[in-house]
Amino acid sequence: MKTPPLLLAARKQPAPFTPIWLMRQAGRYLREYRRLRERYPFLTLCKDPELVVEVTLLPLKKFELDGAIVFSDLLLPLEGMGLKIAYPDGGPRVLTPVRDEGDVENLSEERALEALQPVIEAIRVLRREVPADVALIGFAGGPFTMACYAIEGRGSKDFPETKAMMRRAPEVFDRLMGKLSGVIRRFLLDQAKAGCHIVQVFDSWAGSLSPLEYRRRVLPFVKEAIRGMEIPVIYFSTGTGGFVELIAEAGGEVMGLDWRVDIGEAWRRIGYRRAIQGNLDPSVLLAPRDVIEEEVREILRATSGHPGHIFNLGHGILPDTPEENVAFLVDLVHALTEGRR
Repeated sequence: MKTPPLLLAARKQPAPFTPIWLMRQAGRYLREYRRLRERYPFLTLCKDPELVVEVTLLPLKKFELDGAIVFSDLLLPLEGMGLKIAYPDGGPRVLTPVRDEGDVENLSEERALEALQPVIEAIRVLRREVPADVALIGFAGGPFTMACYAIEGRGSKDFPETKAMMRRAPEVFDRLMGKLSGVIRRFLLDQAKAGCHIVQVFDSWAGSLSPLEYRRRVLPFVKEAIRGMEIPVIYFSTGTGGFVELIAEAGGEVMGLDWRVDIGEAWRRIGYRRAIQGNLDPSVLLAPRDVIEEEVREILRATSGHPGHIFNLGHGILPDTPEENVAFLVDLVHALTEGRR
């Protein structure tokens, strides 16, 4: 059986073309997904194995993507650990945020892993359903990003509650990060065992920290979360272009970048022994096709000459993205790199 091109790139091996997948590729920009959301609550889509399989496969039926990321939600482990989660239109909310040592001690790692079993069941089915040349991608949130949700209760610009705990009660913060990294690691291992070719860790809010804070309070827990993986790990963070060398110390075979950094320069800084993923600004897909092509060509120019580039957006697909622009992007990346080493 041929190795999926995306897996070859993640391993820094020559691929027949630059592989491409997109964060949130199974989401609200798809008509079929919106119809499912009219019928089912969001959490039902995330927890019913049959629906997880259906939603994961939706974009593969429309686009020649090289990866299929398992449809799920970043906060499912937190709910499993005992926090109450709601999903209003404004984004997810943790209704019972963590505030002190007692709250941290009440979080159950074993209960979380049990609650995540429907995702693992879906992965076993998906491994049989996904085409052999498409890589199946599992994922989890990074320890710091998960801690931010657990403490703040929602997304935030400055994360005041999280940083207050980190600085005023570092032992409580470290205990929370330790529990989260343990759950994340075991969840990723379970996804790999169930059939994922690759896993991605989303540390979306790591860029809210200074390099010093990241090194002291986050880096050890990211290393713990991804240690011992027998499949490639993509470590994706946002707002960290100023300290990509430090982010690289976390490990993982692939570094995922947001659109705020020059991908070629970032790759040079971390060294070409590691694969790179990214990093088209998602809003470019709202632009005319000549603009999309110009931006794509620039990224491909910046990454040419080295195996190991996985094309992706610098964050998730925006809900208003036209489907035809996604098709254009995928076909364009393949056409411009076919046969290139």
